[in-house]
Amino acid sequence: MPGFPEIRPRRLRSSAALRRLVAETTLEPRQLILPMFIREDAREPIAIRSMPGVYQHTRDTARKAVAEAAQLGLGGVMLFGVPSSKDETGSGGIDPDGILNVAIRDAVSEAGDSLLVMADLCLDEFTSHGHCGVLDSAGRVDNDATLKLYAEMGVAQASAGAHVVGPSGMMDGQVGAVRTALDAAGFVDTVILAYAVKYASAFFGPFREAVDSSLQGDRKTYQQDPANAREALREVDLDVAEGADIVMVKPALAYLDIIRQVRDHVDVPVAAYNISGEYAMVEAAAANGWIDRDRAILETLTSIRRAGAETILTYWAAEAVHLLR
Repeated sequence: MPGFPEIRPRRLRSSAALRRLVAETTLEPRQLILPMFIREDAREPIAIRSMPGVYQHTRDTARKAVAEAAQLGLGGVMLFGVPSSKDETGSGGIDPDGILNVAIRDAVSEAGDSLLVMADLCLDEFTSHGHCGVLDSAGRVDNDATLKLYAEMGVAQASAGAHVVGPSGMMDGQVGAVRTALDAAGFVDTVILAYAVKYASAFFGPFREAVDSSLQGDRKTYQQDPANAREALREVDLDVAEGADIVMVKPALAYLDIIRQVRDHVDVPVAAYNISGEYAMVEAAAANGWIDRDRAILETLTSIRRAGAETILTYWAAEAVHLLR
């Protein structure tokens, strides 16, 4: 086999044009989803301290952000509601006039079919205890009672116009419950993006501030153990069997190996969520002058794509488009 100097891999790295030509992984606006927080009764955007550059939107500023996302050619927006009041059952997530359903209607009115409007389907933003489901008499999350509420929430979101609903609570059977309810209500074309693989991660910390979380305790009894990988494939298989159209891994950076395993295991699209703590680490390091921020953003997103995710939810979605251009 010939060797040096006949074989010189560096030839293909010698110019920007050559590097573009042979790039194995692409990063495009259509692959990026922008998560957004809309706060009920907010009169002006509220900065999220732990996530520089990210805000709790008013309804008006959310509409503008949706319009910009459509203009940039993003794949979609994922909406989260931040209610002004909460209760034990998270009823605000089901209320047609609750902030999340109102925000869905606003987004669809603004963008029509030029942008996918996605909605987080979970009770944690709306419950006074901050858990993703209702609690039983012993204070534990009641899986099956929660499924009934997820079914109602899914129909409420589809009725508001959501193109995609994202069950994210990691309840057993959540995809099947939502799919059955959507189909029974006539929403057979509403897509389910299942948070199929969601780990009990320390990197969710800034998100708690973003949604004004009321969490008491932790979510280790329903979110996955970071030590486990085979379990992720079991969760994915169950969600696909129940009707998931897209499956997602969350977080992304500490679980690139899981993204690759899921991508190799299923024949449905795979998404990954570049979460708040991952965003905050890069922003903090860049603010201290320790890393090149723009390069770090694109390298982070490219690594998630390279691991196998067709779609990435990221707070850098809009900015990444400008960097790519």
